[in-house]
Amino acid sequence: MNSHSNRETAAVALSLLDLTNLRDDCTEAQIDALCARAQTPYGTSAAICIWPRFVAQARNILGTGHAVRIATVVNLPSGDMEVADVAAEAREAIADGADEIDLVIPYRKLLAGNEKAVTDMVKAVRAECAGPVLLKVIIETGELKDAALIRHASELAIEAGADFIKTSTGKVAVNATLEAADIMIRAIRESGRKVGFKPAGGIGSVADAALYLSLAETIMTPDWAMPSTFRFGASDLLDDILSVLSGTQSASAAASGY
Repeated sequence: MNSHSNRETAAVALSLLDLTNLRDDCTEAQIDALCARAQTPYGTSAAICIWPRFVAQARNILGTGHAVRIATVVNLPSGDMEVADVAAEAREAIADGADEIDLVIPYRKLLAGNEKAVTDMVKAVRAECAGPVLLKVIIETGELKDAALIRHASELAIEAGADFIKTSTGKVAVNATLEAADIMIRAIRESGRKVGFKPAGGIGSVADAALYLSLAETIMTPDWAMPSTFRFGASDLLDDILSVLSGTQSASAAASGY
């Protein structure tokens, strides 16, 4: 994104944003506010990302066919639920109106050497995501830590039917990093499949977003990042995006050089 202005980068980041509230104490009033915040004077975010219990409420607010998609999470945060329970959680969320399912793999089982647990989980939830429902698979890179294991988890998720692979839940000590993003985007490229990438957790400024977009552009192509192939999972990024687009950009954004 080096050739893009800060404002252009902010506009792109807005179009790719999964505006998120996965706080444990999230309320119905906060979901009302999130739906409103996702619709800005400069365009809408790609989606909101919320707990399953709020999906029906959000669908009632946004209606059908809205530009803002509704994403929800299953098997979050631990990744330790039984496959049948996770599939049921996804099924209910889709019935309530979810457009996208963000699934946490059983990463602790993968750390213990159980690849089949990952494949079985992703395939089971993939089977629930019929038609236009997207499956975004969270591999929790900050817990996997090892580059080879991050690569392998990405490959397993892609092979089992992920539409996106996502770095993190945002619920652990280390969330999205450029190092993990590099591994994951390269795995997508080498798979030859149309799979998207979503960094999540700790991306709070347009300057941060620009680094991830530049990386994606370098590994893939300059026009690769679009809502069908790239999302940012963030709760605070919108504030900086709006400050840039409104001309009151933050110091961090102004210093980015993008």
